[in-house]
Amino acid sequence: MARAFKRFLPLFDRILVERNLPELKTKGGIMIPEKSQGKVQEAVVVAVGGGSKNEKGDVTPVCVQVGDKVLLPEYGGTKIVLEEKEYFLFRDGDLLGKFESQ
Repeated sequence: MARAFKRFLPLFDRILVERNLPELKTKGGIMIPEKSQGKVQEAVVVAVGGGSKNEKGDVTPVCVQVGDKVLLPEYGGTKIVLEEKEYFLFRDGDLLGKFESQ
């Protein structure tokens, strides 16, 4: 996984995430059809940019770090394929929240 990111690094306040896989079965073992699965809104941060500049020229760092679990908006993001895996690029301000690690 790390090899792909040596060739691609997000710029400014952009964050590269890998969406979690959708649930394919219920707890009771029933298979969920694709139409009913819904869009996965949780993801793991795999790369972050350096931050954006404010009006004074100071760099404002992004709010998340590599490895953080985040909540994504239902729509948006730019799809990127690196080494046959799908990733999505979001701006720092587009993320809805960050899950606390237990």
